[in-house]
Amino acid sequence: MPKQLMKGNEALLKGAILAGCRAFYGYPITPANEISEGAAAYMPRVGGTFLQAESEVAAINMVYGAAACGVRAMTASSGPGISLMQEGISYMAGAELPCVIADLTRGGPGLGNVSPEQSDYFQIVKGGGHGTYRNIVVAPDSAQEMAELTMLAFDLADKYRNPVVVLADGNIGQMMEPVEFHTEARLPEPPEWAVRGTLATRRNVATSIQLVDDDLERHVIHLEEKYRAVQRAETRWENYRTDDADIVLVGYGIVARILRAAVERLRLRGIRAGLHRPITLFPFPEMEIRRLSRNAKLFVAVEMSRGQMVEDVRLALEGRTPVEFFGRCGGNTPQTDEVVDHIVRLLSPVRASGEEVHTWTAM
Repeated sequence: MPKQLMKGNEALLKGAILAGCRAFYGYPITPANEISEGAAAYMPRVGGTFLQAESEVAAINMVYGAAACGVRAMTASSGPGISLMQEGISYMAGAELPCVIADLTRGGPGLGNVSPEQSDYFQIVKGGGHGTYRNIVVAPDSAQEMAELTMLAFDLADKYRNPVVVLADGNIGQMMEPVEFHTEARLPEPPEWAVRGTLATRRNVATSIQLVDDDLERHVIHLEEKYRAVQRAETRWENYRTDDADIVLVGYGIVARILRAAVERLRLRGIRAGLHRPITLFPFPEMEIRRLSRNAKLFVAVEMSRGQMVEDVRLALEGRTPVEFFGRCGGNTPQTDEVVDHIVRLLSPVRASGEEVHTWTAM
């Protein structure tokens, strides 16, 4: 199939349809609107359902209903709308219902603005809603991956019966790039546990309520065991020029592409830099980061926030290796020159309060 020039948001929606998504419920919000527009245009053509709900709260509960019936269903929103969905996402995790949620992150907190950020990391990766549960989270860095990781997201959602979030900064959703679709459309059969109008499934129930204390405890432990299985089998990452790297830059989404250019510029200066890009944010590639620390002397997390993923980098390293942070927020995207200058400053003697303080040097 020839490449098509399209926005990341459109690539995500087309990937979802190819993966067998046949129900989309959403509510408009910038910068995710092209996903809903695409769903309105394409879902009827494939026999699917598109419905603009009256709110994000309604949308996520409609996804709950479709997922309970065994339909591959999704929604898409941005920070304020995702906040309104948190209760429904917790219900779906508790009921072990698969779905895909696209979060095209914008500036916050509150209404913030409509410019790209990565400030939904805590909300999405750490749960967001009430109770003990985890979302599986994938983070594309291109329009091509918006399609590919969305298709993967549906497979992971069904495999583990769990919500999966495609977490993308607004840059990735709005930028236009060539996209090639490598798979034919598929439409999986409804699973055995689905609530359907047949004699075989009439007793199936999709619920998150467990009124007996011991029953709820067993259920939460079961969920935890599932998340551990996800960590063992589904962790994904990309390394770039890390084999001999003294400094490892860590970033996801659009930031990872900026860091790739920063690595090359630092190498031209004689600084052995490399890039580690988490592709799954849960499960987070902590073991790979720990492995890289055998040779690396410094890690630098770069984000479009005031620092959220950096906490997971520090937790992964357990104090073995220093971790620094550089970030922009408010809708500002870190520039390659800014990152390079920040690294160079880290490697140079600095003065603080009149005293000379030496940072380590890779030279």
